[in-house]
Amino acid sequence: MNRRQLLASVTAVAASLAVPARVFAQVNPMARRDAELLAIARRQVARVGPRLWHRDMVAIADFGLHSARQRFHFVDLANNRVQSFHVSHGDGSDPDHDGWLKWYSNLEGSHCTSKGAYMTRSWYVGKFGTSIRLDGLDPTNSNALPRAIVMHQADYARPEHIDRFGRLGRSNGCFAMGPEQFDAALIKLAGGRLLYADSLGLAEDGSRIMPPVAQTELLTRYPPQSTFDRTNPGVY
Repeated sequence: MNRRQLLASVTAVAASLAVPARVFAQVNPMARRDAELLAIARRQVARVGPRLWHRDMVAIADFGLHSARQRFHFVDLANNRVQSFHVSHGDGSDPDHDGWLKWYSNLEGSHCTSKGAYMTRSWYVGKFGTSIRLDGLDPTNSNALPRAIVMHQADYARPEHIDRFGRLGRSNGCFAMGPEQFDAALIKLAGGRLLYADSLGLAEDGSRIMPPVAQTELLTRYPPQSTFDRTNPGVY
């Protein structure tokens, strides 16, 4: 092998080694966020683990982010991987319909999203097709079953809705996903796994985002004025 051939061979090897580095550089910006999500998932599994049937996969809904962002994270604890999707919040949580969650509530009739840990249950076929029942494990979401708070598919939760309106549509408090994305939930999340909802505000690069609105827990509703006693103001 002459000098020219040797240089060509070395260049080819270097180029082949550089490919993984470039691929890594493309996914690495989310490594800090994903590490935080993995840590949160493990803490929540440790907190409620005895009530779960399976501990390999955790869904984290980050309602500290705008609904146009992929804020529903499927955290694979067995393989240390994170896959992110869009998810809607309740219309009672966002009366201005600007894409930001403002209110959490566990009250029946509030149409609000509830924060806390849930356990996924069995599938059933309802108004929105195949859906996943949720059992609230915390005082902040203990009415999930009687309120019929579930995971389901909806056209207003498709990414195309964001292209048209700049935000997702709203549910009645359920975790609504686009039909194509919801298939992943049926496969990976149903049957006794953890779903955790909170306002984390974790951006793709791992930095924290502060929503432009206060996020508050609604504890008491006073009919017929439909006014609320607003307590526990959120830090976001």
